[in-house]
Amino acid sequence: MSLLGKDLIGIEGLTREQITTILDVADPLKAISERAIKKVPTLRGMTVVNLFFEASTRTRISFEFAEKRMSADTVNVATAVSSVSKGETLVDTARNLEAMKIDMVVIRHPASGAPRFLADRIESNVINAGDGTHEHPTQGLLDLLTLRSHLGSLEGKRICICGDVLHSRVARSNIWGLKALGAQVAVCGPRSLLPGAITDLGVEVFGRIEEAIQWADALNVLRLQLERMERGYIPSLREYNRVFGLTRARLERAPKDLVILHPGPMNRGVEIDSDVADGPHSVILEQVTNGVAVRMAVLYLLAGNAPALADAAKAESA
Repeated sequence: MSLLGKDLIGIEGLTREQITTILDVADPLKAISERAIKKVPTLRGMTVVNLFFEASTRTRISFEFAEKRMSADTVNVATAVSSVSKGETLVDTARNLEAMKIDMVVIRHPASGAPRFLADRIESNVINAGDGTHEHPTQGLLDLLTLRSHLGSLEGKRICICGDVLHSRVARSNIWGLKALGAQVAVCGPRSLLPGAITDLGVEVFGRIEEAIQWADALNVLRLQLERMERGYIPSLREYNRVFGLTRARLERAPKDLVILHPGPMNRGVEIDSDVADGPHSVILEQVTNGVAVRMAVLYLLAGNAPALADAAKAESA
C-alpha cells in the first residue's frame, strides 16, 4: 500500500502531509521534461488504462505524457467506440480490463462518485481525472504546486476562486487542498453560480470581482461551463464579462502583483481577457507544465515507491 493508499479519488480525504509529499515529489520530477530524453524506467512493466467518458484534451494528454515519461505501458480507451456504447456497465468494462492484468485506471466520468464506485470494485489503483461536479484532484494539486512555486508557503496566503464555482470540480479540489495547507480561501461570482452552502466549506464570499482583487494574493479564474448550464444562470456572456470578467483595467487597480491561474480551457473575453491570460502575472502555461509533473508524482507514489526516492528517479535517465 502506498503513502496515498490504493487510490486517489479526491483531495478532501488527504492530509496536509500527503499533499505536501505529492508536491515535494513532483518538484524534482519536473526536470525530466527538460531532458533530451524525457523518460525514466520507474514504472517499466506497469500498464495504465486511461478511461475517459468525457471529452478531454489537457488532462488526458497530460496523464499520457506522465505515464510514458515513467515508462509505463499506456492504453487509451475511447468509450464512444467501446462496448460502453453497446450498453456495457462501468464495472464490467473495468473488470474486463483488469482481467488483462492492468495495474492502474485513470478515469474521467460525468457522474460524481464514479471513480469511488469503481475503486471499491477492482483491485487496480484508480485515479480520478474528474468526476461530475465532485472533484478533480490532480488539477487541484498542480494548482497548489504552481502557487507554492510563486508564493512559497501557502500558510496564511489569500487565494480567491472566481467564476462558475457551482459546476466546478476544480473549485472543490482547490478549496480542500488550499485549506489543508493553511491558506485563506474565498470565492467570487454571481450568486446563481455559487453553491447554496458554499460558506459551510469555510470560505469567504465576494459579490464583486473588484473586492476579490483587493483582497487576494492570487486569483484562480474558472471557466463558465456553458455545457452544464440551462437558461437563467447569467443574463449573457457580455454581461458576465462586464461585471465579473478579469480585465487588465481591473488588474491594474490591484494593491499588489497577483498570481493569475486558470485551469482551462479558457473562454477568452468572457471570464478572462486575452491581455490578462497572456500577461506577465499569468502562470497558466506553467500550470500545464506542472500538471505532467504532478501526475508523474501520483503514479509514482501509488505504485508504492517511497517519497525519498524521487530524486533518484529523476536521475535514473541521466
